[in-house]
Amino acid sequence: MLSHAKVCLAFKQSHLHLNLANFTIISLNANGIRAAARKGFFDWLQKQNADIVCIQETKAQIDQLEVDPVFFPADYHCYYVDAQKKGYSGVAVYTRHKPKKVITRFGVDEFDNEGRYLEVQFDKLAVVSLYAPSGSSSDERQQAKFRFMDVFMQHLKSVKRRKREYIICGDWNIAHKQIDLKNWRGNQKNSGFLPEERAWMDELFSKQKFIDVFRELNQEEDQYTWWSNRGQAWAKNVGWRIDYHVATPGLAKQAKSESIYKSERFSDHAPLIIDYQLTL
Repeated sequence: MLSHAKVCLAFKQSHLHLNLANFTIISLNANGIRAAARKGFFDWLQKQNADIVCIQETKAQIDQLEVDPVFFPADYHCYYVDAQKKGYSGVAVYTRHKPKKVITRFGVDEFDNEGRYLEVQFDKLAVVSLYAPSGSSSDERQQAKFRFMDVFMQHLKSVKRRKREYIICGDWNIAHKQIDLKNWRGNQKNSGFLPEERAWMDELFSKQKFIDVFRELNQEEDQYTWWSNRGQAWAKNVGWRIDYHVATPGLAKQAKSESIYKSERFSDHAPLIIDYQLTL
């Protein structure tokens, strides 16, 4: 796999202790990080003072990004994982706090080769940028998505046994409940809202005890993170909530506020922002 990591800036040692009153994590599927940059994403990011930024679907190789410092924002340690297929998938993490370890694979070549997983570990916290497969393009890709669901659930079970608190940020490509997409009746046979996919999310949040952090904080309707580019989906807010912060219970309890940023549009997804009161 063509996986790469690059550090932007090393912080002073005093910044490495994650015992913070305010800890902001942003997640965005950029649908092409170079396209998002042209639409002002990095200008906006400079104003956010986020501690960690998780990006999915970078659609770029590291050598294509190294020519422009905008892709390595100041005051962050920046890590990218590329897909073997150029212009496809890819994930990134920017963190103000230097991690103790960076992991670029979760252990299954079929999906690791597509650049879907990047984990940064601290003393008692790990943050993952995840881009789960979509099955909407073909039955073949849907079958690949089901394979991913099977193997990734096993990975999540192993995560539960670790001593760190975990948060898996990113595009999970599944709307869990009816409240999580506008036209749920017409999408029950479509990828992203299939019964098998929703049952998998049920297991994730019920049996495995992971927490959908956004939904713990906000139970309102019409809260979406992705809109089709067809028709007037964005203008009419006909969307899906398929981007998540999925956390272990100890970390989820420390979430204090959420927002979906829609004042500007950098992608067909919107940035999902959650503030935590970290005492790890």
